[in-house]
Amino acid sequence: MKLKYYISAVLLVTSMMFSSCEEQLNEDVFSQLDPGALFNSANGVERVLFGAYRDAQITDNFGGNIWFQEEWTCDHFWETGGAVNLQATVMLAFTWDASYPTHWTGLWNNCYYSVRNCNLVLENIDQSPIDDATKERLVAEARFVRASAYYILYTMWGPVPLRLSTTGDLAMARATDAEMQTFLEKEFSDVSSVLPARDTPGYQYGRATRGAALGYLTKFYLNTMQWQKCADAAKDLMDLNEYELWPDYTTLFTVDNETRQKEFVWVYPCSTQGPGNEFMNGAFPPQFKSTVDGSIVFKENMRNWARMDRVMDSFYNSFDPADERRALIISEYINTAGNTVSLLNNNNTRSFKYVPDPDAVGNSHGNDIAVIRYADILLSRAEALNELNGPTQEALDLIQEVRDRAGLTTPLVLGDYTKETLRDRILDERGWELYAEKVRRQDLLRHGKFISSAKARGITIADEHHKLFPIPQTEINANPLCEQNPGY
Repeated sequence: MKLKYYISAVLLVTSMMFSSCEEQLNEDVFSQLDPGALFNSANGVERVLFGAYRDAQITDNFGGNIWFQEEWTCDHFWETGGAVNLQATVMLAFTWDASYPTHWTGLWNNCYYSVRNCNLVLENIDQSPIDDATKERLVAEARFVRASAYYILYTMWGPVPLRLSTTGDLAMARATDAEMQTFLEKEFSDVSSVLPARDTPGYQYGRATRGAALGYLTKFYLNTMQWQKCADAAKDLMDLNEYELWPDYTTLFTVDNETRQKEFVWVYPCSTQGPGNEFMNGAFPPQFKSTVDGSIVFKENMRNWARMDRVMDSFYNSFDPADERRALIISEYINTAGNTVSLLNNNNTRSFKYVPDPDAVGNSHGNDIAVIRYADILLSRAEALNELNGPTQEALDLIQEVRDRAGLTTPLVLGDYTKETLRDRILDERGWELYAEKVRRQDLLRHGKFISSAKARGITIADEHHKLFPIPQTEINANPLCEQNPGY
């Protein structure tokens, strides 16, 4: 069974528990929520742990949240229309503050809901009648999910209150940067030796694996610019021999191939029954009927939001015309009147990277959300090697492996690059490979181009304090020891 369907079942059970009639609000219902009763069974442990998975997954859905910060603040995407247009306008213009966009409170809270559930598991699992091997794995899963939630918080806000117990004071100061980095490194490193392999028989797709832990460790080292550790963690993941590039980029993100390919290192599983992938709802252009070649057809079970997520012309035009990855950005389409509509030259092309699920139910498509891909790991090691030693043949070979899959088979030549020019080339390659995967802001920050890129787009107010977001004002009000980020 996929984790996505288990999570859907957990959501259903939970909703039944909380939406029952008045006569059911009795001691039996409350006992289901009491840790002493809940952790007396293996099923109870699983329910709480899957709640933590669920909160992390909802946090990273394309309906909002991380997409807003990681893409709309950068140079690939922009948005108009729909219910989120006011929030998009703020993100695009760098005019956010601690009280707005209000979705920050939801993002912050969902991360801490996930942390809370993981802490509940870690504090109570010893009382559960579970064999030692299973208990060790579940503890590793809880530590992994908790660390992944803190990783999101750290990349958005910097160090945050590090809540590792459900019994601590509500008023808690933020951890230091050193404490935050030490925690994340230790958690991902420790569990990477305990979590099962990707293809462990009977292990549910979508649960934490040793590869996912090494993937997060690679990304953590990359974005904190710990180059040798990044190169080593990436190599450790590669040496697992559990992952490989899917041969066809244009079909990598389809529902049909999500469990066939071995490229997704870590995903948030999505289901048409929810939580679903909502990317395409904002990607469809107005009155979309089909692509010009007829390969994608809008069906009545799908939704086309008023929200319009658009691709910048500068990014679309930066692709080599032979690059197969550009094929997932449509530049024209057939509308419901049967006319061909061009999307070129008005910052209006659309990413169809998550190819629509033909069995979508309303807003929910079943395409799993790729959080870490093997291609990212290859490019991360290439970047780390270049920062350590300058251009090397190994670094170019890693980049070329990704380019070959995109149909760009002319090899890169070692003598054509300096350390600085290869650094810029890697940033470009990451953009072409990983667009719409919510890594662009982190990439621009690491390369020292987040603020300069914004200024080049005419955002004159962009300055250093925008590198971190303001902690939600609701948290500042509730936690007097939590200091706001500078500039807000």
